[in-house]
This record gives sequence, C-alpha cells and structure tokens, in this order.
Amino acid sequence: MLKLSRDISFHDLKLPDNGMTGMAAFLYNKTMKRYLSVLILIALLISIVSCSKSNTIVYDDNGNPIDSESGEILFLDDDLKPSDTKLDKNRIFYEIFVGSFSDSDGDGKGDLKGIINRLDYLNDGDPYSGKSLGIEGIWLTPIFRSPSYHKYDVTNYEEIDSSFGTMDDLKTLIEECHKRGISIILDLVINHTSTSNLWFTKFSNARRSEDTSDPYYDYYTVESDSSSKSSQYAYISGTTVRYECNFSSDMPELNYDNEAVREEMLKIAEKYLDMGVDGFRFDAGKYIYYGNNAKCAEFWEWYIGKLKEKHPDIYTVCEVWDSDSIALPYATSTECFNFTVSGAEGLITATAKKGNVNTYTSYVEKYISSIREKNENRIYVPFISNHDMDRSAGYNTMAGGTAQMAANLYILGPGSPFIYYGEEIGLKGTRGTANTDANRRLAMLWGDDDKVEDPTGTTYDSSKQTNGTVADQLRNPESMYNYYKKLIMLRKANPEIACGSYTALYFEGIKLGGFVSEYNGGKVCVIHNTSGSDVTVDLNDVLPGESLYVKSYIGLGEASLADTVLTVSGQTSAILRFN
Repeated sequence: MLKLSRDISFHDLKLPDNGMTGMAAFLYNKTMKRYLSVLILIALLISIVSCSKSNTIVYDDNGNPIDSESGEILFLDDDLKPSDTKLDKNRIFYEIFVGSFSDSDGDGKGDLKGIINRLDYLNDGDPYSGKSLGIEGIWLTPIFRSPSYHKYDVTNYEEIDSSFGTMDDLKTLIEECHKRGISIILDLVINHTSTSNLWFTKFSNARRSEDTSDPYYDYYTVESDSSSKSSQYAYISGTTVRYECNFSSDMPELNYDNEAVREEMLKIAEKYLDMGVDGFRFDAGKYIYYGNNAKCAEFWEWYIGKLKEKHPDIYTVCEVWDSDSIALPYATSTECFNFTVSGAEGLITATAKKGNVNTYTSYVEKYISSIREKNENRIYVPFISNHDMDRSAGYNTMAGGTAQMAANLYILGPGSPFIYYGEEIGLKGTRGTANTDANRRLAMLWGDDDKVEDPTGTTYDSSKQTNGTVADQLRNPESMYNYYKKLIMLRKANPEIACGSYTALYFEGIKLGGFVSEYNGGKVCVIHNTSGSDVTVDLNDVLPGESLYVKSYIGLGEASLADTVLTVSGQTSAILRFN
C-alpha cells in the first residue's frame, strides 16, 4: 500500500530542471505541480479507503494481537495461513436454526437480515485477517411460510416466512455469502407439508366429495396405499379416509407415486437453485416411502438426478437417521449425515472421552470405502449434534478436554463436517424432562444488543449457560470460540486433511491413533491422543522409512518429534507433514 505523509505541502514539490527559463518555465512548473498534486491526492484517498476496510492491529496486555475495533484475538501465525487449494464440497458447514440465531429488527425472532449482519463473525471473506470463525458453508433450517416456530411444516414453499424476512433478503444473503466464498444450502422438507397447506385443503375437499378427477385427489398418501408401511394415520374430517402422518397429524405425507407431486417439488427446488442457492439438506429422507428404503433411495436418485441436469454442481446431503446399513443405499445419489459418530453415545464423543482412537479411524476408513463403492465421489459428513439432539456442551466439557478432542476428531478429518450454531461457544441445551426440542434450539448468546429470544416452548434454565457469550470469547485466547477458529485454520492450512485419501494407522496396545492423507502431491499425518497423559511412539513402526516433521499441534498440551519418536501430550492432536 502507498503510504504518504499527511503534512506534505504541494508548494514544496521540487521539479527537475528542464532547461526552460522565463515565462515558459513558470507555466511548465505550475502545470506540473497541479498535475502531481492531483495524483498525490488520488493516492492519498486510495490509501484512506484501503485503510478503512481493515481494522488496525493492536496488542492486548498479554501481547496477543487483537482487532482494534472488536477486540477479537487474531491468529496470524505462518502455520495457520490457508492454502489456495479449492475445497469443492469438502467444506465446513454451519447449521443455523434461523429463528434463534440473530434478530435484526428487535422482535425477538432471528431472521435473514440478522444472519447477514453476522456474516463477518462466521467468515469475513479475508482468509488472512486472522479473525472470524472461518466456516465455508451455511445450512439454513426451513425458512418457508409455516405456522410453527421450527418451520418443518410448510404451508407455502414459494414464500419466505414473514417472521424471517422476504425473498429479497434471501437473495441478499446468497449474494453476501458468495462474496465471502460461503456456500449456502436450504433445508427442504418435501416428504410432508402442513395441514394448513392449500394442497392439503384441496386434497381433503376432493376426498370428501369423492371426486377422483380432481388433480389433488391423490396428492397425499392414504392408508390404502401399499407403497408405505407406516402405522401413523389420521382421519380426514368428515370421511372414513385416513392420511399418512409419521411425525404429527399436522404433517401429512405427500404421495410421490403421483407424477404431479414429483414435478411440483422439482419446480420448487429449481426455483431456489436458479436464485443461486448451492444445494439442499433434505429432511427425513427415508420417509418418502416409509419402511421401503430401496424405493426411497430410487426416488432420491431420480430427484437429485433431475436437478443435476440443469445444476450439475449442487451439494445435497440427506438426513437418513438410521444405521449405516440402512443409509448406505442412499449414497448412490447424495451425501448422507453420519449418525453413527454423532450424539452423546456416538463414536466421536466416545473416542474423545479417552476412547481408542484406532477404533475411530478404522471405522472412518471402512465407512468411506463403503460409500465410495456406491459412488466414487461420496464424502464423509460427520457432526456431533444438531437441532434434534441435546447440545454437545452438556456432555463434552472444556474443563475435561473432551469438547476440544471431539472437535479435533471431526474437524481435523476428511469430508464435510457440520457445526451446530453455538457449538463453538459451548452453548448448552437439552430436551430434559420437559420433552421439548425447543430446549435444543436456544437463542445464540451474542453478548451485545441482539434481542433474539429462545423459541416458543423453551423451559431450559438460562443460569446453566456458564460458558459465556460471543463477546466474552472473542477476546479470550483460551476460549472455545478461538479454539474452533484455530482448528478450522489448521484444516485450511493443510488441505490434504479435508480433500485427500484416508489411510488409518494402527498403533498396537495403546489408544493413540491417527491417519495419513495424500492430495495433489502433499502428504500429512494426523495423530490424536485422547488419553489423559503423554504418549510416546516410534513412527517407524507404522510408517517405516518415512521422514516427517511436526507442523502444528492443538489441544491441552504439545507434540514433539525426535528423529522418528513422537511424543504427544494428553488430549492433544498433532499434524505432521512428510518431507
């Protein structure tokens, strides 16, 4: 950047002697001074504008570089600088429960403008700034018109719920995300609608009048339909006909044996793809034909295949909440969340709580192999918790080191990890005895003037939120937020972790474990020690003849390498690169 002194005097400018004398010299010098004055003024303005786009770096009392405006701790180490490798679909996504995230208009409800206002917190678009969380994708829970707080029962797929904003707000959000390199996917609930949906009203009227010629007569699945094996039905009022409703009598299941329903749902998805959305999270994927997974998988192959005819690069991920064997057939056409590793009893948490890392890495290797037998382009999509689960801060704690190790295990790994909003600050929430999912979808704790409130039906005791707010954690180098930020930076600085091959290493007789990844000529080794004490191993036993060096480490301790002997502190992960 050009730097100019602010006290420069244009009258002091010295021009070279050009041999002119008298009036000619006077006019020449006067003209040139004016010309140079204009150039310097332009340069000065450019300098001022450039400086206004990035805040000044200052230092706190402990010598940490911080952002002068927000006070956020800045990570500027060379080993955290990102590579220029394109991640494609191997991105870190961030799930936002829209109504609980950020409120832009003071009505207590999160909205699309609130998300726009918080984008710089998620990713400021400058990979070298040393600030912002650094996520690369956003999943929005349903935003379409709906009578409920959660919006999983849609009344109109072509309208944004007024509590969340407008279609123009969505367009602005898409645009602003793309400016920052963030992909955005929408939660598309197509297995069922709300009973308040006009389609259901027309369907009910057609059934009451027994008008089989009505185009809505077969819009929803009824009990006599042999394609479903559901046991959940409710009567259409005024009839003896029962419609399928697997989640609630207010959520009737659409009939995908009806070609008109299929075409309507294609049209809706294509509308948002044409708008610029990067893809979808498909809710309740196994409920299209409940109890018939083979037919469900065939449907998704058809549906996603049709969408890819016009939008070949879309990202799709399907919720098939079941065992790997049940979910596997869906991998032919789409990514699927991995529920085996998620939750309080899942493999990530079990490993983080001083479990055997070799068990985890061996599972990941086999899982990736199995989904790529279905489709060579499939990727691993891990997460710890989401809006339907108790929050992980309730069972993985920072003080015990399990929160950090759980994060290490799935973020320093392959594929596309999904972070649930607030996970990065230790936001708590559990269904509890009240048996309400609202307690899992609590308001984000910003610590500023944001008015966002907990959703309807919440009973969670706010005094249990003991991990602080975003404002608290931005300034604390030891906070969970800054831990997640550094972790994400390490992943970006070593793109082989996200994009490369995955070969599990097996260490005999100890719980320390890891894997090797290769990508585009680069090769890394990631080692996790989830135990409570130092572990020393000879890497020559698992990587004979290889020469490595410790690039980085993260956790409660450190890592060091002497020749081929590696020592990793308890609850710490190491990233090693091959020479």
